[in-house]
Amino acid sequence: MTEGGPWHRRHWVAVDVAIAVAFVLLDTVTTLAGTTWWPRDPGTGAWVLLGAQILAGGTLAVRRVAPLTVVGVLAAFTLTVTLLVSPAGMLEPAHPDGLWAPYSTLPAAYGPLFYLQNRRIAFAVLAVFTVVVMRPWDSSFTTMTIGLLRTAVGPLLALYLDARKRMVQALVERAERAEREQHLLAEQARAEERVRLAGEMHDVVTHRVSLMVLQAGALRVTAEDENTRQAAEELRAAGCQALDELRDLVSILRTPSDGDRTPSVGGFDDLVAESAAVGIPTELVQEGDPAHASPVVGRVAYRVLREALTNVRKHAPGARVTVRVEYDEARLRLTVHNTPPTGRPSSTLAGSGSGLGIAHLRQRIDLVHGKLRAGPSPDGGFSVEATLPAHVPTAETTV
Repeated sequence: MTEGGPWHRRHWVAVDVAIAVAFVLLDTVTTLAGTTWWPRDPGTGAWVLLGAQILAGGTLAVRRVAPLTVVGVLAAFTLTVTLLVSPAGMLEPAHPDGLWAPYSTLPAAYGPLFYLQNRRIAFAVLAVFTVVVMRPWDSSFTTMTIGLLRTAVGPLLALYLDARKRMVQALVERAERAEREQHLLAEQARAEERVRLAGEMHDVVTHRVSLMVLQAGALRVTAEDENTRQAAEELRAAGCQALDELRDLVSILRTPSDGDRTPSVGGFDDLVAESAAVGIPTELVQEGDPAHASPVVGRVAYRVLREALTNVRKHAPGARVTVRVEYDEARLRLTVHNTPPTGRPSSTLAGSGSGLGIAHLRQRIDLVHGKLRAGPSPDGGFSVEATLPAHVPTAETTV
């Protein structure tokens, strides 16, 4: 017995017993009133049959667990009464044209279709049951019609309730599925936002902290005061540790978002000046009109340059960098080339990133239908070349 749900489902045994008792009383009263097979002068046999009818009606208490048994018992009782009336002639009902079957056949006919899995067996049993109740070989049209209705109402009601149950179950499953899908979409949106923030953390924080580490290293070398050199070394070590911890937080994937405040081509000068300030000679050469580049393309180019300069600081200390930007009406071409390094890169600084900077840049550039080439150059240095369309239609550019 389950704790939840409606009362009649939680106490179905009590409900079935109550139904059985009610129909037993109904059949007993109507039989004694002479409306069914009860004779005018009942003898011992009639009272025995009445007791058998009470027992047959009592099987309704197990109509859920044994619906075929209930139908079989009531059919056997009805057939017995019919045979005793004719051809045996051992029973003479007060109303010869009445219906011999008790009213318990009504809920009994409901059970097979609703509680039995095999519908073919249920229909076959109900067909035989209907023939027994109707007595088509020895009855009037009225009796046959009443008998048919007696055994048809229950199955029709069972079919209706079963179809309604299936429909409600399907609607519930559909609602639950829609709720699960909505929950998954919300989880996906949150996951994408976390990935995007992790990517921005890699782009922005790594860039700034690497600048801080290089400036602290330069201060440690040039400072004359021992306390200053020690403080610079502690600052450099703290920056390297921050970069190392940041590496563990950066996600493998990143969802690009153009609706941000990343500088466009106007920020190139600041990036070049920052690299020069930490001891990496960097030259910026721009050809054409920067106005040809849309804001979306400009931000992608800014990220390419920022990542390229960050990699130079990590992996090519002492190298010289040339940044060349070419603008025209159809495209923007950005080339970042560094000469071979003159010093050995710091293992801590070189391993501080996620290792996916170039891969993330390719994802961003693919979104604007651009191309990226990155690899060693013939002079022993390294080159990053990005070719981007000058204009990418977005909602932002139509404002």
